[in-house]
Amino acid sequence: MSEKVASAKVTSESAKRSHTISAGASDAGPSGSGEGVGRRRFLGQAASGVVGAGVVAACGTADGGGEGAGAPAVQTNPRVMWRLASSFPRGLDTIWGSAEMLGDITSSLTGGRFQIRPYPAGELVQGLDVMDAVQQGTVQVGQSTSYYYTGKNPALAFDAGVPFGMTARQQDAWLNEGGGGDVMRGVFADFGIIIFPAGNTGGQMGGWFRREVNSAEDLRGLKMRIPGLGGEVMNRLGVTVQVLAGGDIYPALERGAIDATEWVGPYDDEKLGLHQAARFYYYPGWWEPCASMSYQVNRAAWDELPSEYQAVFEVAAQASARRMLYTYDAKNPPALQRLLAGGVELRSFSDDIMTAARTTSVELMEEHAAASPQYREVYDHWRNFRDASYRWFGTAELRYASFAFGG
Repeated sequence: MSEKVASAKVTSESAKRSHTISAGASDAGPSGSGEGVGRRRFLGQAASGVVGAGVVAACGTADGGGEGAGAPAVQTNPRVMWRLASSFPRGLDTIWGSAEMLGDITSSLTGGRFQIRPYPAGELVQGLDVMDAVQQGTVQVGQSTSYYYTGKNPALAFDAGVPFGMTARQQDAWLNEGGGGDVMRGVFADFGIIIFPAGNTGGQMGGWFRREVNSAEDLRGLKMRIPGLGGEVMNRLGVTVQVLAGGDIYPALERGAIDATEWVGPYDDEKLGLHQAARFYYYPGWWEPCASMSYQVNRAAWDELPSEYQAVFEVAAQASARRMLYTYDAKNPPALQRLLAGGVELRSFSDDIMTAARTTSVELMEEHAAASPQYREVYDHWRNFRDASYRWFGTAELRYASFAFGG
């Protein structure tokens, strides 16, 4: 990516495209809430680095002229306005804030010529319809998590994370350096979409239950909101599974339409008010030892984008993705303490539940792999990386973590 940015110059091909891409787009920046100090600092650092590589200089001034007398003429890139549909409400500021950051950086690094305006779930499309909107070209980009769409292709789950899968660091390594991103792009290509990692929540909690569940048998008959492969596992264990977007969870739990729900972790769960509708807070989230988000980009829109803007988008995506995990890691610990101080009862899933869930998870993945060569390709690639990663982390970090975290 750095080589693309460093060599960014506007080509004649890009100049031709300038007549077809949003020539009259507004100069107004992306809408959204006020940004935090850390976000502004990160934006400034990212901007200074890429500006130093010449991206903004390549974009030129409004009339295409350079700065100062005798400056070489540069070609003006087009104005581009993209709309981003998010699967998440504005109130979940850690996930939503990353979508805002994406738009802030693309605008800053192009002098306002490439803008991405984010819309929270429900404003343009419903939270679970984001992938459809991107595929159809209703929006150019979506912010979502791919296990929402396993009904389209079960292999999409691996882009987000699967039960008893990898941690956030392991998943990021697979997607960004281990070849997993290329494998997943092959799956999304069938839908006319190209994906970019958009962040990770880190390890998640096991969720909120209105009554205690002490064994696998206690799960039977439970009505629970849980998506993706984790939902398939729970269904096999006798749970009635529902998939709800973030903003719809609390009302369903509060009125008893569901008996249990998972979301992310203490910070977001507190914001959604889930502790006001259920008393028992379980851990760990075995179905989501991590949860990766993705920026899903309409392939035709991507291909029309000047190469300089593509480079800027990749810089912005990486920056906003990194922000998500460290923000959750900073905000979850005090949020958990607040929940416990308010009377929430913390519970660990029993070995009986964990063992039944892991056995069922493996069975389901093997069944999907037997039914689909594409799923088999993704599954085998993911499993090989996971097994090697487990050996490394089991050597380098497990003993330390078990000693230090437990003390």
